[in-house]
Amino acid sequence: MSLNHIRPWRNIYRRKSRQIMVGTVPVGGDAPITVQTMTNTDTSDVKATVTQILAATDAGADIVRVSTPDQAATRALREIVRESPVPIVADIHFHYKRAIEAAEAGAACLRINPGNIGSPERVREVIKAAKDHGCSIRIGVNAGSLEKHLLEKYAEPCPEAMVESGLDHIRILQDNDFHEFKISVKASDVFLAAAAYQQLAEATDAPIHLGITEAGGLMTGTIKSAIGLGNLLWMGIGDTIRVSLSADPVEEVKVGYEILKSLGLRHRGVNIISCPSCARQGFDVIRTVETLEHRLSHIKTPMSLSIIGCVVNGPGEALMTDVGFTGGGAGAGMVYLAGKQSHKMTNDQMVDHIVDLVEKRAAELEALEQAAE
Repeated sequence: MSLNHIRPWRNIYRRKSRQIMVGTVPVGGDAPITVQTMTNTDTSDVKATVTQILAATDAGADIVRVSTPDQAATRALREIVRESPVPIVADIHFHYKRAIEAAEAGAACLRINPGNIGSPERVREVIKAAKDHGCSIRIGVNAGSLEKHLLEKYAEPCPEAMVESGLDHIRILQDNDFHEFKISVKASDVFLAAAAYQQLAEATDAPIHLGITEAGGLMTGTIKSAIGLGNLLWMGIGDTIRVSLSADPVEEVKVGYEILKSLGLRHRGVNIISCPSCARQGFDVIRTVETLEHRLSHIKTPMSLSIIGCVVNGPGEALMTDVGFTGGGAGAGMVYLAGKQSHKMTNDQMVDHIVDLVEKRAAELEALEQAAE
């Protein structure tokens, strides 16, 4: 239930952008902010790549990108696209023929840097292939690979250089009457990326792909991405996101959703509200939450669960969740359903009982949603 109508300070007013299609998935406009990831398998290994795509999709990925650096990769792409349940973006660098091959193989989108493709004639060939095969294009500007003339002009990667690069690339596409594009201006530095995205958002109405590139490992990369992407999303900037982690692509998807969930922009799965635990806890909160996160990971229906160790904040948090458990004394705690006290449950049976309650509630919510459709 949304409380935004009575709590205006919770509203995020998204930047108005054009809407494009990445395969069957709308990006921009009033479409939900999509979550992307990228495979790290050898793309020519169809089985391994598809397995990773399916795992990412099961975690909630709306779009998956694969690298297509050579002909072996673009040959494999046709089967990968056929077996993928979500649109596939082909990641292209330098060689224009790989972009044409990827479009012919069924890629939903080509991630390119038009300035690196080569002559105007080669750019036109890529754009024609995209038009002929219904591909969109992502202009991917990166602070680590800016054009030489921009580095000479600005002396170093900076927001102005990144945005100028992006607008130059937009002009190339528009001059060839191509408008189905989105754009990113990524950097590993949070300040640089945020400033570039803010300037870009003011300079174009194109859908924006957000990312803090090369953010690092699971922990450090999650923190950097949450700060960088979170602040931009809070300002209403961003139509699709990819969290770049040196980790399993599934983790990128999970972190992406958690960032969006924390801002109320997307809802998927169980949102567990839990305390850090202290000497007042009536049960082992940390171990319980770890267990519940694992056992409830299969649930995709949006719902909330509060797990609070004691009665200081537990009842208040439980008032705002679908299911809640608050630690008490004598080896038992209170179960809350739909914000109301329901019954007591012993600590030793609490985990199994909560899993059962959450699964039943998720089934009820899913049935209600289907009925509404």
